[in-house]
Amino acid sequence: MSSLVMAASFSASAEDDTIHGAGASFPHPIYSKWAEKYQEETGIRVNYQAIGSGGGIRQITAKTVDFGASDAPLEQEELNKEGMIQFPVVMGAIVPVVNIPGVKPGAMKLNGKTLADIYLGNIKKWNDPQLVALNPDLDLPDQSIYVIHRSDGSGTTYNFTDYLSQVSPEWKKNVGRNTDIAWPEKATTIGGSGNAGVANFVNRTPHSIGYVEYAFAKQNGLTHTQMASAEGKFLQPSIETFQAAAANADWANAPGFRLLLNNQPGADSWPMTAATFILMHKEQADPKKAQQIVDFFKWSYEHGDQYAQDLDYIPMPDSVVNLVKNLWKEALTTNGKTFIK
Repeated sequence: MSSLVMAASFSASAEDDTIHGAGASFPHPIYSKWAEKYQEETGIRVNYQAIGSGGGIRQITAKTVDFGASDAPLEQEELNKEGMIQFPVVMGAIVPVVNIPGVKPGAMKLNGKTLADIYLGNIKKWNDPQLVALNPDLDLPDQSIYVIHRSDGSGTTYNFTDYLSQVSPEWKKNVGRNTDIAWPEKATTIGGSGNAGVANFVNRTPHSIGYVEYAFAKQNGLTHTQMASAEGKFLQPSIETFQAAAANADWANAPGFRLLLNNQPGADSWPMTAATFILMHKEQADPKKAQQIVDFFKWSYEHGDQYAQDLDYIPMPDSVVNLVKNLWKEALTTNGKTFIK
């Protein structure tokens, strides 16, 4: 009997030292690395499930997790309605990836118009004149394009379609921006769950194209493309071009930290750059658990920058981190009283 009691006590203790979160797959590589290092230092475990931004929003709204994660920031009105706060944790970039035999990473050039036309189904073959004009040195095949997209509610899709809406009037009018959309029927499409699912489908489907967070492209050895900046310069995805895009972000004047970073000005600004966000309820029934969440993200801000850069994410500027720390202290309450240290 005593052994059962001890086992139950140990299980409860282990659960007390576990933070549960769910949502965006975009930041999964860096959240996993931070969680690993944080547990080594503190013994606190962070159990994060990459189920997509839509799933993360649903779970935190239903209070089935301690925090939610989304790449699609909520409007201030929606945050107020649900009694939640959101804050940006790290920034990253979305890259097109292709599987074209003979085409090496970084060799192919795309711009916003051609990318939108591929996903609209206006460009159906790799040797389409528009693509040949951009890539005269590549031997592009007379093969149909398989368009890979997210099948789940996705903040990556939200940011990707936001970019396409900016660069293509046809896309904006007929498809628009959302976490989950009706993909154009003219294109030959395949849906994959999560960034990992899209990466997997591109990896095993010749003559395909997809969009993923850059860390997934690197980890899976995918063939990324160049992209034209807002000013028309063709760029390789890199920490320098991501940072150039992030440099203009005006977080201090963004209600609820809601800020999209696509198509930023500057010749060297990567055109699809995005932040990822954490969602928490303002009123916390368990202040100890809430403090653990805050402590983890505080540690990530203060000690996780190098891990982020190693995975090609962009750390948040100190000025933004200070705004977030103030938000925690002012907005998080238990029984109506602030408690965050």
